[in-house]
Amino acid sequence: MKRPIKWKMALLTWVCIYPLINLIFFTVMPHIEPWHPLLKTLLTTVLLVPLMGILLGALQRWVGEWLYR
Repeated sequence: MKRPIKWKMALLTWVCIYPLINLIFFTVMPHIEPWHPLLKTLLTTVLLVPLMGILLGALQRWVGEWLYR
């Protein structure tokens, strides 16, 4: 099976993760401001990783052939 071009996959990953991090930062962080930094990081990754998996899969299907050209 053919693999996606590396720089295109990196770009797609960035396009996926950047808005998710900002969404979490602006919606969740104000509510957990007093938490210890390690707990804030833990919650951020617990939210980010599953969302990233869902969104990245959808983006890969959406851009489809572009990834392999």
